[in-house]
Amino acid sequence: MELNICHLYPDVLNLYGDRGNVLCMQRRLQVRGVGVTVTGVSVGDPLDAAKYDLFFIGGGQDFEQAVLLQDLTGAKTQAICAAVEDGKPFLAICGGYQMLGKSYTTWDGQECEFTGALDLWTVGGKKRMIGDYCFTCDDLGGEPVVGFENHSGRTYLGASVQPMGKVLAGFGNNGEDGTEGVRYRNVFGTYSHGCLLPKNPKLADLILQTALARKYGSFDLAPLPDTLEQTAHDYMVKRLLKK
Repeated sequence: MELNICHLYPDVLNLYGDRGNVLCMQRRLQVRGVGVTVTGVSVGDPLDAAKYDLFFIGGGQDFEQAVLLQDLTGAKTQAICAAVEDGKPFLAICGGYQMLGKSYTTWDGQECEFTGALDLWTVGGKKRMIGDYCFTCDDLGGEPVVGFENHSGRTYLGASVQPMGKVLAGFGNNGEDGTEGVRYRNVFGTYSHGCLLPKNPKLADLILQTALARKYGSFDLAPLPDTLEQTAHDYMVKRLLKK
């Protein structure tokens, strides 16, 4: 039993240690005896989406995203969109989350077309939204998720997608409507850097469980102690919500 993880643009999109999410998934699979192979696919590399069970895209600044625009055309975009519609699990962080949407309009009005895999769009602003934050995760029954956000883009969701949850402290998607992240089929998109999964072991296992169940049918992950991870998580929830 194994999972094949595709790390898209690992050399370009790795802001604030987002690569740590891949390391976390690897470790949580390995200690349970599940094989895992991680393959980086970067600029100029072909993407054979059928080879992979789970996709990860990290964050980057506007410059890095602009570098990728030319690569995110034609066959690669078609492969990403097809994988999303086929129910392949994705975890996309900040810039990677934005790139799964339709477009990004810079604060000075320049519009960049992205993959269009998800019904969402982003508008740049002059003011950055920065800091530790906390939001609910609907897939975990409202469990709080903690992370770190740093983005000037305001993301808005269309009618065919849902948010991951509601902001409890911080800004989230746009600082206006109280939503954070996106859920569509098996895609998880979020602004949470810093890195997300080690701080939120329940979310890490939800994503891994989704990938394993899709590949093998019904599958239950053996529980891990997660004492340190959950203690750190609970401390941040308490601090941010001042409980």
